[in-house]
Amino acid sequence: MLTQLLPPSLCPQLPYLGWLCCLGTGCCPLCRRLCLLGWAGRKEKATPMGWQGWVGMGCQAAPQSSCPGVPPSCAAGLPSPAWPLALQVDRSNKQVRLFHVTASGVMEDDTDYKQRLSLGEDKALSLSAVTLQDARTFMCQVGAGSYGVGESSTELSVYKVPTTPEIEPVSGGISIAKCVSKNSFPAPNITWHRNGEQLHNQENDVAILSTVTRESSGLYTVSSTLYAPVTREDRHSRYHCTVHYWLQGHRRALDSQRVKINVFYPAEHLTLQVVPSSTLVKEGDNVTLVCEADGTHRPFSASLRKRELDDWQDVTPLADPDNGVLKLHDVNKTSSGTYRCQTLDLDDLSQIEEEVDLVVNYIEGVHVKMEPSSTLREGDSVMLSCDANSPVGLKYQWRDEKGKKLVEGNQLFLKNLTFETSSNFSCRVMAPSVPGLEQSKKVSVAVEGKPRIVAISSPLYVRQDEVINLTCKAIAFPPPTVQWSINGTVRAGRGQPGTAEGLPRR
Repeated sequence: MLTQLLPPSLCPQLPYLGWLCCLGTGCCPLCRRLCLLGWAGRKEKATPMGWQGWVGMGCQAAPQSSCPGVPPSCAAGLPSPAWPLALQVDRSNKQVRLFHVTASGVMEDDTDYKQRLSLGEDKALSLSAVTLQDARTFMCQVGAGSYGVGESSTELSVYKVPTTPEIEPVSGGISIAKCVSKNSFPAPNITWHRNGEQLHNQENDVAILSTVTRESSGLYTVSSTLYAPVTREDRHSRYHCTVHYWLQGHRRALDSQRVKINVFYPAEHLTLQVVPSSTLVKEGDNVTLVCEADGTHRPFSASLRKRELDDWQDVTPLADPDNGVLKLHDVNKTSSGTYRCQTLDLDDLSQIEEEVDLVVNYIEGVHVKMEPSSTLREGDSVMLSCDANSPVGLKYQWRDEKGKKLVEGNQLFLKNLTFETSSNFSCRVMAPSVPGLEQSKKVSVAVEGKPRIVAISSPLYVRQDEVINLTCKAIAFPPPTVQWSINGTVRAGRGQPGTAEGLPRR
């Protein structure tokens, strides 16, 4: 509640108001208190969804009964009592009465406010469901009959919090971003910031163009566009806008989200790399050579070449013409070499180039040496040695024909050879530094010797004319010839190596 006390300068007008004061040349303090006019302050509440506020205004005058001890000569002219009334000033600057108080009670006038106004016992005027149209002057008048009228006024301010500003980077052109804030009252203003530092209009070639639009609802929409020079370093900068508005006499602010912008600039440096890493490429792999520039010009145009002796072979036709990517399929050791990527610096039209070495790892020339190399017989010993060529370190293993690992290393020593020792052995060559790079070589070890029968059918008792099968098994190298005889008479020739066919016996 804001209470106003009429200043001493109004005391000479007291006789005009009918409040006679006869104490000397000035107004006594007590008489000045009788000129009290009370005026409530204003209170507003605003939300982004609309107005749900109220305003209270009060007006009082002091009757005689509130002046105990006042000399009769000072209080003789006071009316009993003095009645207040409430008014507002409309758009045409005319006073419109809202409430008035008479001896019979409080009377509400028929106005547009009728459904939203109320007057309390303390003569405080309350206004509900505040809108933009309520932003005007409200007055309180205290009438003292024929002695005159005293009045005071207040300005009702209505606020609407704007929505959070929306920022949108501009993909092309000379502007950087646009910021829009909607549904505010009164109209706010927008500022721009780069990496947290405010940008000012007309400083360092910065230009900020703003437009304010009043919507049919009476609310304001403010848009602002930022124009500013950028450099290569601004590709990492973050921009945001801030909308500043007033609420209940205090300055408030809302920030937009922070955004990055696209900065277009020519290439200054190139990078050329092998994917996957060149140290891991092996024969049979698919390899991609990627040439990239630090500029933002797209599509990216580059030429690719491969060194061949003292000349450079153009391999650009094999590459993607728009992004500087060369794909090589099923590479071998001939794919190894130095590759070069070239492009043009658009600032000074000079050539920019970068080179990379492609190393295709391989294993070749896997061979097995057997000592002695002469025919092996039962009881002999033999040394198997494995070797291969590769640009990387190799590891060797020996395995039998079932895949079982026998030894680590490139040598396998076999002693006391027998027919059972005869088998196929495999030398496995691996490159530990290049996963998946390996080759194998098989060798057959054959032991010669006198055939040895290992199985023959047991004696059988059969009936006459019955057909039977007899089996004889033997091992030897080279494959032996098997013959059957009956009572010393040869009856059959060679069968399968080490076996014989069944013969009928009658």
